[in-house]
Amino acid sequence: MKTILVINAGSASLKYKLFEAKSLRLLQKHDFQNVKSYQLAFKKLVGQIKEPQNIIGVGHRVVHGGTKYFYPTVITDRVMRGLEKISHLAPLHNPYNLLGIKISRRYFPKVPDIACFDTGFFVNLPDKAKIYALPLKFYKKYKIQRFGFHGLSHQYVAMQAAKKLKKPFSKLKIITCHLGGGCSITAINKGRPVETSMGFTPLEGLVMMSRSGDLDAGIILHLLKSKNYRSSASIIKLLNFESGMKGLVGTKNFLEVLRRVQKGNRRAKLAFDIFIHRIQKYIGAYFAILGGLDVLVFTGAIGAGKPITRQQICKNLKILKGVKVLAIPTDEE
Repeated sequence: MKTILVINAGSASLKYKLFEAKSLRLLQKHDFQNVKSYQLAFKKLVGQIKEPQNIIGVGHRVVHGGTKYFYPTVITDRVMRGLEKISHLAPLHNPYNLLGIKISRRYFPKVPDIACFDTGFFVNLPDKAKIYALPLKFYKKYKIQRFGFHGLSHQYVAMQAAKKLKKPFSKLKIITCHLGGGCSITAINKGRPVETSMGFTPLEGLVMMSRSGDLDAGIILHLLKSKNYRSSASIIKLLNFESGMKGLVGTKNFLEVLRRVQKGNRRAKLAFDIFIHRIQKYIGAYFAILGGLDVLVFTGAIGAGKPITRQQICKNLKILKGVKVLAIPTDEE
């Protein structure tokens, strides 16, 4: 029986699923957490798979494909070099995605590796949503634009929502909220994304566990004048690893934030309120862009997890009257 192995390599996790090639029936899966050695985790992964010689292809989730790679792409040395050049645009993800590919190529040298990109779903994002209000040459010459991320997740849960509602995906107005370590929200009209919160990098948009989300660009300019943030590396570290809930509360564990909220911790309550407020603001904006809404979908460990977050987001949002609200676990693999 021919099989397809799908790998989702994160900064401290390695997920895999094994599918029958013909039917795409799920055969095996595992989620290695708190990974310290990818070599060791991959060795365990291969050890779990029955008949690894039957694998005919390995699929990899890659977060950022830049302006060259949107569609599923067979990995070659040239493609790897191209992806390594843009790893700095998604420092929490791409280096680990590429590490997973490198190790896979060592273990399965005769099997093609195929990269599938989080940005692919947004390849045809409308220009009015894609282009920043910078001099136009920055878009045309330097390819600075909004790419969008979590596309594999947004597309999957939106299509699952259409199935649950028993309505054509191509006829629905959908807002999808992917809430996890990274958070993003997407407006989908008739099967196509028309807006999304993440932009040139996965930093833009919602408040996340260690990422800031939307900021006044003037703050960066101000920080560059200070002693502690005169280098781009220090700014990158601040915005990607030390901000969001981590910066507001001191932890990027959302369950811990909720525990502190329940105990009456003011700092945690403030962080939670900021987190909810930003999501509500985007839902309102996307409702206006779509001109209405059929279904609001929550996914990700937070979005499809404890209902308290969904309840607080939907509370007092009168625009949701008559709108179906669903929690759907994502399946990026």
